[in-house]
Amino acid sequence: MAPTSHTTQQNSMTPRYLSIASLFKPAMELRFHRPWSYSLKLSSDCDEMAMRHAIVVALVLAGVAAAPVGAVTFSAKNAASSTAGGKRFDREVGTAYARKVLSDASSCCWKVFKQPSSGSRKPVAAVTLAVEDIDGVAFTSGDGIHLSAKYVGGITGDVKKEVTGVLYHETTHVWQWNGQGRANGGLIEGIADYVRLKAGYAPGHWVKPGQGDRWDQGYDVTARFLDYCDSLKPGFVAQLNAKMKGGYSDAFFAQILGKNVQQLWKDYKKKYGG
Repeated sequence: MAPTSHTTQQNSMTPRYLSIASLFKPAMELRFHRPWSYSLKLSSDCDEMAMRHAIVVALVLAGVAAAPVGAVTFSAKNAASSTAGGKRFDREVGTAYARKVLSDASSCCWKVFKQPSSGSRKPVAAVTLAVEDIDGVAFTSGDGIHLSAKYVGGITGDVKKEVTGVLYHETTHVWQWNGQGRANGGLIEGIADYVRLKAGYAPGHWVKPGQGDRWDQGYDVTARFLDYCDSLKPGFVAQLNAKMKGGYSDAFFAQILGKNVQQLWKDYKKKYGG
């Protein structure tokens, strides 16, 4: 299937209630035939910025002229459309929806990492998705996400929701800092699952809070631990990610929270009876 793409403006964070006109920067030239007075009520952790993108796309499709500045392009293609998993992807997910997820997931990352402007983020101009006939689940290299059609073909339950969760995880890898390659791999994967958790796409098979053997076990175990750390000091994950721009040390935990990571893990386990 040929690649498809759309461009979404990187906007700053907004209040819980938005007016449609407030979604756009002054640098964007808009012409409305009458005032906009509608408002939207936003509920989940990552809905605010995601809703901006959906409205921008809707208005562009409706013929409203806009000239985005500092835009990120999102694209998706199915290179395995002849396989059983690729056909299932087209039938139950689709590239148009996948593009939207890449956009929404990017917005969620910027919110979790507290990066309202493009200058505070990694310099990424485009995020791409390719559905391919590969093993495993998915992987990210640079700004490119590769999703296994074989995995999609074997999903039981809600395919669309599971793929959405996987794409939130992989999109986080595009935007997160990795400590110049020195960060613990379990922490990197844990942060990606933390974003998935905050977006509301944690699957039922994940461990419960307090479970796991090590804080850096990775994925859902580390995501739950990071959620605990963030409850001690809201914005902890954002601060940790910011520190990881130039390198990595376990001492970052003590610098932010006043306790070393091993003590934090003990406190976490004790809280949940572990």
